[in-house]
Amino acid sequence: MLLKGSFPNFPLNASLQALALSSTKFGGQIPESLDNLGRLTRIELAGCNFSGPIPKAVEKLTQLVSLDFSNNNFSGPIPSFSSSRNLTNLSLAHNKLVGTIHSTDWSSLSKLEDADLGDNKLSGTIPPTLFGIPSLQRLDLSHNQFNGSIGDFHDKASSLLNTLDLSNNKLKGQFPTPLFELRGLEILHLSSNNFSGLIPMNAFQNLGNLLSLDLSHNRLSIDATATNISLLSFPTFTGLGLASCNLTEFPGFLKNQSSLMYLDLSNNHIHGKIPDWIWKPIDLLRLNLSDNFLVGFERPLKNITSSVQIIDLHVNQLQGEIPIPTLDATYLDYSDNNFSSVLPAHIGDSLQRVSFFSISNNNIHGSIPPSICSSTSLRVLDLSNNSLSGPIPQCLFQMSGSLGVLDLRQNNLSGIISDTFSKSCKLQTLKLDQNRLEGKVPKSLGNCKMLEVLDIGNNQINDSFPWHLKNIAKLHVLVLRSNKFNGHIDCSGNNGGWSMLQIFDLASNNFSGKLHLTCLGTWDAMQHNPYSNLLELKHLHFVDSGSGGGTRYQDAITITTKGLELELVKILPVFTSIDISWNNFEGPIPEVIGKFKELHGLNFSHNAFTGPIPSSFGNLRELESLDLSSNSLRGEIPLQLANLNFLSCLNVSNNKLVGPIPTSTQLQSFPEASFENNAGLCGPPLKTKCGLPPGKEDSPSDSETGSIIHWNHLSIEIGFTFGLGIIIVPPIYWKRWRIWYFERIDLALSRLFPHLGRETKKHGRRAKQNQRGGPSNDWD
Repeated sequence: MLLKGSFPNFPLNASLQALALSSTKFGGQIPESLDNLGRLTRIELAGCNFSGPIPKAVEKLTQLVSLDFSNNNFSGPIPSFSSSRNLTNLSLAHNKLVGTIHSTDWSSLSKLEDADLGDNKLSGTIPPTLFGIPSLQRLDLSHNQFNGSIGDFHDKASSLLNTLDLSNNKLKGQFPTPLFELRGLEILHLSSNNFSGLIPMNAFQNLGNLLSLDLSHNRLSIDATATNISLLSFPTFTGLGLASCNLTEFPGFLKNQSSLMYLDLSNNHIHGKIPDWIWKPIDLLRLNLSDNFLVGFERPLKNITSSVQIIDLHVNQLQGEIPIPTLDATYLDYSDNNFSSVLPAHIGDSLQRVSFFSISNNNIHGSIPPSICSSTSLRVLDLSNNSLSGPIPQCLFQMSGSLGVLDLRQNNLSGIISDTFSKSCKLQTLKLDQNRLEGKVPKSLGNCKMLEVLDIGNNQINDSFPWHLKNIAKLHVLVLRSNKFNGHIDCSGNNGGWSMLQIFDLASNNFSGKLHLTCLGTWDAMQHNPYSNLLELKHLHFVDSGSGGGTRYQDAITITTKGLELELVKILPVFTSIDISWNNFEGPIPEVIGKFKELHGLNFSHNAFTGPIPSSFGNLRELESLDLSSNSLRGEIPLQLANLNFLSCLNVSNNKLVGPIPTSTQLQSFPEASFENNAGLCGPPLKTKCGLPPGKEDSPSDSETGSIIHWNHLSIEIGFTFGLGIIIVPPIYWKRWRIWYFERIDLALSRLFPHLGRETKKHGRRAKQNQRGGPSNDWD
């Protein structure tokens, strides 16, 4: 059992000289009383659970020779080590330290041999004095945020320096040519910065001891066409990274590099075939030729003698049959090419050690051979976006006990999803969308408790809502769109919940009934997203660090938002959306939706929702797209919607909304089509002005009487009738004239006010008759 605990306050004048607790479970904060250990020469706390700031008390430990605080959770600035003049080893790597490193007078640390500050959040410039420490042999400042240029350290840098790693920072400027004078260098890594300039490859002839060179992902151009390279003095590389270095051909000097174990020429402009000599190094383990314009192989892959384990050829123009790898392969990425063949029947025999296998985005046809299930090392299997057909082998679902990712989307696969998921299912991503699958969602899928992404959309699955998946607590993405799902969605009695759910898509199915989603209250990621304030967002992905080199798969998903179909190549945890459009839902929109303050997209269109738009929608301050069109929503548009400053797409058309559109630059900037076919709506951007009587619609009196007011005819008739009355005043007392005249008045008024006309006929005459005590036709 590992030791665990925390430090008490250290006593005064303690005689302790060495404190070594690395790789234990000690943690907490280091007390400031550390300076009571004045005789301490060695303190090693690597790989523990310490956190908080590094105490300034270390500045008083003048006898320190070695300090190793790596692989913890220390935060805050780095204290000064200027007083520790005997320090030879300083390791603060893999923490969360911030700020600059100028607090230390590095020139005073004349005995420092190894300085490792990598994988923190350190910033600012790199002090030139750091390179000038005469005894310095290894300097690692990688994976930080250092900026500026390295500066001119010519004649100042340590002649003993053998390792310099400045990769993954924000350094810029011309490539530091003084590095060519550091003849003792064995490892030089400057990748993923902003260095620029043209470097002739023969310049590295001075660095005869160089074993590993990585200049990838800068703004450099490497001239590898030089013919005056002396093979005697040129370095013998074991690792070489020249990705994104504007290469147009395979560097000729590589023909003589027989000791290479790692070669990365990705993201260049290399054309033609992959040369035979590239497989010559018998110790070659990793080869990355992705993102080029390669079209084929000079020699079939199965005939090579190299023991290469990792082959990355994605995004090229490779054609023909799928290359059969050597039995040593552990990682094969052939995606985004033009391979056009069937999968060999016994391909599983060649994948015995492979943990990652991707042939996505090719032209592979035929069926999936069951032999692929014999590849027990597989963690990621991606056969997506091809022309594969036939059923999915049952054994693939049985492999869920070892598979982490199964991606078969965008093929022509048919049949059912077999109910054979392992009880020890380890699937994290299952994507079967855009096939021709039928049947139901298997019950055994509920065994996959680690599932984060489930996409079975665009198939022909005929089932009710899969509540049997309710206990998959890690689910982030659920896509069921464009199937034949049906029935009500009622989660009453559902004690589970998807607290991490961020994408919920049921569009284009046959769901019906009221939306009694009481379980929505458990969808915490849409209400209080813990990732929303993080500066560095980690997208959904699968990592199997147990495989050689680490197997990594980046999740992607196709969504429909703002009326467009988009592919999210990275699923960030801050993106949240709900789409239940094109179903038969009815009743009011649940008020609980107004609590989803982290929601970015909401689509309830093409249903039968009634009632008002909830005013609580005004709380959805992150909302970018809102589509409530083609329902039967009534009432006014809530004033609160004017507060949605990020809203860039709004559609409430084809409802029964009334009243003025809330005055707001944001709402009134949307096109007229966003509000059309709501007979009672008025105000910009609609042409209908508010304050004018709206046109009559669906009037019961009109439907009953069939009468339509013709104002021109009516005014003439009223004028004629009243004018005639003046002329015939004298004979008004004649009974025949009197009856004819009042009939004309009744007829005119009934056309102007049909309802009043009917009421007068039904009640007015009767009242007058009752007053008179009995029926009478006489007006006398």
